[in-house]
This record gives sequence, C-alpha cells and structure tokens, in this order.
Amino acid sequence: MKKYDFDLGIFKGKVYTDGVFKNTSIGIKKNKIAHIGELKPENCLQSIEFENKYILPGMIDTQVHFREPGLTHKEDIYHGTKGALLGGITSIFEMPNTSPATIDEIEFQKKIKIAETNSWTNFAFFIGACKANVSKLDELEKMKGCAGIKIFMGSSTGNLLISEEEDLEIALKTCKRRVAIHSEDEKRLIERFKTINKSNGVIEHEKWRDSLSAIISTKKVLKYAKKYNTKAHILHISTADEIQLLKNKGKFITVEVTPQHLTLFSPDCYNKLDSLAQMNPPIRSLEHQIGLWKGISNGTVDVIGSDHAPHTLEEKKKQWPNSPSGMPGVQTTLSIMLNHVNNKKLTLQKLIELLSENPCKIYNIKNKGFIKEGYDADLTIVDLNKEIIIKNENIASKSGWSPFNGMKLKGSPVATIINGSIKMIEGKVLEKPNGKVIDFD
Repeated sequence: MKKYDFDLGIFKGKVYTDGVFKNTSIGIKKNKIAHIGELKPENCLQSIEFENKYILPGMIDTQVHFREPGLTHKEDIYHGTKGALLGGITSIFEMPNTSPATIDEIEFQKKIKIAETNSWTNFAFFIGACKANVSKLDELEKMKGCAGIKIFMGSSTGNLLISEEEDLEIALKTCKRRVAIHSEDEKRLIERFKTINKSNGVIEHEKWRDSLSAIISTKKVLKYAKKYNTKAHILHISTADEIQLLKNKGKFITVEVTPQHLTLFSPDCYNKLDSLAQMNPPIRSLEHQIGLWKGISNGTVDVIGSDHAPHTLEEKKKQWPNSPSGMPGVQTTLSIMLNHVNNKKLTLQKLIELLSENPCKIYNIKNKGFIKEGYDADLTIVDLNKEIIIKNENIASKSGWSPFNGMKLKGSPVATIINGSIKMIEGKVLEKPNGKVIDFD
C-alpha cells in the first residue's frame, strides 16, 4: 500500500499567501497546511484542481445568532452552520441571547456539546454579560471555546442587558479579553419609543433607534475602554457619525459592519421589504451607508460580520413594532461582499482582511486566518466570475428566507475546506458535521 506525503493536494488555484496571490499548490496533512509550493498529484492521497479560482484563508463570521437552545423553531446550530458552510464560512462565533441565555459555565457547556455533534464549521461561543455575572466575567472568558464577552447596551432579541453605566464600567474593568458590544443607549431608546407614531409602521424603526442613541452609547464604551485599557469591539455600527467618532479610535477599539448596512438603505429597503428589513441597529439612509464605506476605505472598520439573526417569516410579518428585529445572513455574506469586490467597492485583499485576517488578530484566534505552513487547513475557494441569484429556496437556515432574495450577484464561494476536508463543493455539502472548537492564544 502506497504511503502518501499529503492527504489532500490543491492545484491550479491562485493562492493568497504572504499578502499576494500566487499560482502555486497546497499540500494538506493531518488537518494542517503542510506545504505551499511545487507539488505532484501522485504524492497526494486526494487531489483537486481549482483552475482560475482564488484560494483564500477560511472566512470567519464573528457574529451569528443560531437560536439554540430554546428558539430552535427559528434556527439551530446544525442548519445555521450548514448555511455558513454553503456560504464559504469555515468558523463562526455564536452569540449568547438564546433561551436560557449563555451567562454561566453550565449553559456554555451545553452549547459546546451540541456543536461538537451538529456544527458543520469550527465554532466558539460568547458569554453574555448581565448584572448577575458582571464581576465574574474575567473567569468566564477563560473557558475553552469562549470567544469572549458580549454586552448588549440596548434591548434587542432576548433579555440580556447592561444598561446602567456603573455595570458597563465594572464589565470593561473586569474583562481581560476582547469585549464585543451592541452599542445603543437603552435610556434614549425607552424615551424615544414614547414619541414614535406606531401606526406609521416599520419606517419609524430607524427614527426610534436613531443615530444619537448609537453615539451616546459608543462614547460611554470609549470612555471606559480607554480608562481601563480594555479591548472593545463595537458591533454592527450603522451610522456615518460613528465612523467620524471612531476614525481616531486608537489601538483598543475595533469595529464591525454588516453586509446589510453596506448593501441596503432606507427608505427603499422598508418600502420593498417592510419588516423583513428590520434589524438592530437599523438600516439607515444612503448617506449613512456612504459613511460606512468610507470607514472601510480609511481603515476605521476592521471586520465584516453577518449578524445572522433569523426569525420565521410568520414572526417577521407581524405589524411593527411587534415584529422582531433581525434577519438571516451567514450564507450570503461572502457572496454579497464578492459582488461589492466586482463593483470596485473594495479589493479582494481588503475583504480577506475583514473576514479572515482581522478576526484572528482581534480575537487572538490560534492558527487560522492565513495560508501558512503549520496553520489549520481552513480554506475558502471563490470564483469571482460566477453569477448567482439568491433564492429563498436555497437558504439552509430554518427560517428559509433572505432579505436579498432575487438579487443577482457576481462572485461566489465554490468550495469550503474545513480542517483539511472538503466539506462543500459547488453547492453540495459532503460527509457529516465535524466542526471543532476554536482555540485562542
């Protein structure tokens, strides 16, 4: 029986390594990138060619809500990670606003156990900050598979909330790792909700959760992050004002934007999609969207995250404000962003930074984010010329819909390799879920 040097050989692709694209080959052995360079197929147990395709480090989505446990009629880890896999995502960070919320070791370990059996991708989970655990966060964040601490400063799906400034200060003083923050000011949201004309429908959503509610909250984060040298990651910023506020943010603050905020804008999205376009913080005007793109070009924005937060169509079709906020996105994030690459909104290299390299640097993910010998063999293969139409019927999420339904895109993932195994090729999912817990330095 022949002994092979490599378990898998990848040939004829344009490999992104050392900051450039190279026409080279990759040899994978025991889940690791073992060789980059000249390679012979006969030395590989399995070989695959990706002619005229781009071989990227595995894409990482650092903000998803998979609703398990407790809300599995909307989504679960199996279907959520299957969508991620189909969308070229190799690793996910999942949020704590499940039922019960992930606020202690018992609930955290339940999620780990589910994911070890059901996750198609590699995974880590956030611990949610609340009044009950705020002084213990530095211990909770040390658990294996913990992505860090998540703070909700404004009410959203679930009941996790840090609305008092003194609790925010304790949390940011206590945490040693990167803290991910949903930044909207709860007091302003409560006051403004009283003034909104509910009968106008979802168009009022962005008026209620206005730009100032984000600015007030983000200024508090900056105040305490700088005071205690805490690393804070501000999620899904939605306003040009925040880009202006954060452009000189310093080394402790990092920033995420979603594909929704970069692609959809009001009032157009609400006129077309009604409450399907409803999320927190809201999708805003084209002026704000232009500001977010400036934040990408000038380096203020560090990460793209999907904020995949599905609800059923039945739930979403309730009359605002009874309709829940959030939408699916993990399966479409990369394709949406590749379309923006083709439209010259950003370069492919910049997209790799936002979806792979920077998540690893920000969260200290071990051995991912780069195509280097010795690193984990997580790879995303994309075809920049492939044209697709997003269709609800192809969405793997249990919710079964996308706000981008019917949208024509150019650029798509065509294969996903996770831990050295081809798990998706041309829209077909292979084998069974075998994602691994993510390690952090």
